[in-house]
Order: sequence, then C-alpha cells, then structure tokens
Amino acid sequence: MRARFKKLLSSLLIAGGGFLLFLGGRDFVESRVGQSEAAREFHRTTRGPRETSAAPRNVRPPHLGDTLAKLTIPRLDTELYVIEGDDNADLRRGPGHLPGTAMPGADGNCIIAGHRDTHFRVLKDIKAGDDIVLETPRGKYLYRVRTTRVVSPNNTDSLNPTSDAVLNLITCYPFYYVGNAPKRFIVEARLTGMVPRAS
Repeated sequence: MRARFKKLLSSLLIAGGGFLLFLGGRDFVESRVGQSEAAREFHRTTRGPRETSAAPRNVRPPHLGDTLAKLTIPRLDTELYVIEGDDNADLRRGPGHLPGTAMPGADGNCIIAGHRDTHFRVLKDIKAGDDIVLETPRGKYLYRVRTTRVVSPNNTDSLNPTSDAVLNLITCYPFYYVGNAPKRFIVEARLTGMVPRAS
C-alpha cells in the first residue's frame, strides 16, 4: 500500500512538473512569436511620413491588439513592441498599453504593463537616469527614468492621471518568483522631448 502511494505521488509530481514546464515553454514561445508579428506590423505602419510636432494631435485611437509603438531601452540593449490592450492575449504578445491612458509623446500618464517572466524581465536592471525611447508612426519620444519603486497591488498611484507627459512601466515583483507575485515594480519616466529623425 505504501509503495503504491509513493509510486502514485511520484507520478503526480512528474506530471505536475511536466505541465509547469509546458506552460513556461508555451509562454516563452508565444512571447517570441508575438513580438515577431508585432515587429512586422509596426514596420508596415511606420513607412509613411512622420509628424514633426512635439505631441501627437488628432490621432485615431488604436484598436485593441494593434502594435502601438516600439519601446527601446538603449543602455539595456532592449527593443520591445508595445501592443494596445492589457488582457492576457495582448500581454502574451508584448507589453500592453492601457487603453484610455495617454499616447506616447502626449501630455498625461502613458501606462504600459508587461509580464515579469517574459518581456519586462529586463526592468530588473533599469535605473534612474536611463533613457527610454517610444517610437510611433508620428515620431520618437525620449523619456528619462526618474524613479523605480516596489509597491503593493493596492497602491494605484502610478495609474492616476497626470498633467505632465509621464511614462509608467508596470510589472509584477519579485522578478524571480513561482506563482502570482505579491508586489508590483514601477518605473516612472518623464518626457524630455523628441528624438530627431535620422537624415
């Protein structure tokens, strides 16, 4: 009886481990494929002429699932494509821009959320003073990191509207954690201006 129980327990543990491995592998593959698709979509939409004004005006709101922007963190050699939307399907493809928040380059709070175990794992190495570039079909906008902080999920200050052009990147914390992480990691950056187009 005891031997049978041990055999059953070991089979269950192996099956559970295999299932977790499958889920992790699926998330990894989906994140890579999603970013490849988003990159193709982004490059199709940025071939036309760009706006020269500092802030976007009269822009058609993006549809959920559209590729909204390319996010670059030069010091960390990181390039990610941002999806419009924050549901599970969108966040598997890439970091998601919260609908209804400010667009890149505009006054207000531009909020982008991402998974800590795929696209936003890189945020563990970000620090105050780092540059973040958000590129859209209308131009490239340079943000500079002002602060990073860890907060409880109940602290929603980073979601509040602002009058200044602010970028908040949000992910779960700790970065290496099994299961639902108990805290949130916030990167707050301020718009410093547009990046001149290459001649």
